Amino acid sequence: MSEITEIIDTLENKIQKLFLKINSLEQKKQELEKQLTISVGSNQNQNLVIEQLKKDVETLKITNSLLGSEDYKRDTKLKINSLIREIDYCISQIAD
Repeated sequence: MSEITEIIDTLENKIQKLFLKINSLEQKKQELEKQLTISVGSNQNQNLVIEQLKKDVETLKITNSLLGSEDYKRDTKLKINSLIREIDYCISQIAD
């Protein structure tokens, strides 16, 4: 009978340890989920910043090309030609 009692006690101890481990793992899981949520939000914010910076770079390139910067002579000519075509199109629309 004492052997059965010892086996039961051992099983109870093991079960208690398992419950403690389960609780610990659940807490860790919750912490990791919080970190993931924060990381996802941060990633989205960074993507928005990157997109805005790309737009700013493009705007600066256009501005430099319109100002006739030495580096952007070809771009300046292309942009001026594009603007002239748009103006011609508008004039033709008004004439009709």
